[in-house]
Amino acid sequence: MQLFLGIDGGGTGCRAAVADASGRVLGRSEAGPANIASDPEGAAANILKAAARAVDEAGGGRVVAAGLGLAGANAAGAADRLRDVLPFDRVAVVTDAITAVKGALGAQDGVVAALGTGSVFAVKRGGVIRQIGGRGLVLGDEASGAWIGRAILRRALRALDGLEPMTPLLAGLVQDAGGADAVVAFSLQARPMDFAALAPQVVESDDPAAVVVMNEAVADVGAAVAVLQGEDGLPVVFLGGLGTVFADLLAKRFVIQAALGTALDGALLLARETQ
Repeated sequence: MQLFLGIDGGGTGCRAAVADASGRVLGRSEAGPANIASDPEGAAANILKAAARAVDEAGGGRVVAAGLGLAGANAAGAADRLRDVLPFDRVAVVTDAITAVKGALGAQDGVVAALGTGSVFAVKRGGVIRQIGGRGLVLGDEASGAWIGRAILRRALRALDGLEPMTPLLAGLVQDAGGADAVVAFSLQARPMDFAALAPQVVESDDPAAVVVMNEAVADVGAAVAVLQGEDGLPVVFLGGLGTVFADLLAKRFVIQAALGTALDGALLLARETQ
């Protein structure tokens, strides 16, 4: 049987689905992180693992086309390196923002804000998709879980130096880590998902330091959406693990609508479009 494979991959994990030519989904699977810029070998292994499991669940078949929406696909050379190790007949590799837009908006115009371990923003206007952000934690990923986790640790160390007010949340984070030197040691080996693991403590807290970090995050998200909207007043779809958080915080500023489908739906659509 000829199968079409969709992959939605990010810093926390990847999801796979295979469908027949009519679009009927026959198998699904999940695997580990799939950021092809920060961990190309690990991402490739997880993508292939998820794909194989999805094909098995479908009862077997041959993948004739694959659409992959992946974190890190906008890093120079990353997509080409991945294509070299994929065994599929036809392959399209795009950022996860592109497949998120395809899935969330369908044929409609609108803005998509995807906020999970990383962050990325995109607009679809007249069938043309424009993406901003999504450049990774070192240079961007504003308001993402990883950005929030890093920001609160940075603030904790500044508080220890007397540059910021010390708060119960900041003191607790340093204590839990084992001291300032342990925080620094953590930062040197932490992956984005490790920083993102701290985000729930910040999002759910009324600690003054958490409020400052979240206010900055909301400002960043609002600015990105406003740039993409222009003067059109396009509806906004929020996606990802933090999507509902920012949708609630920005509900009075933008017209917000639910997604029509998922990024995985968008990846499957990309696969069927790939020639």
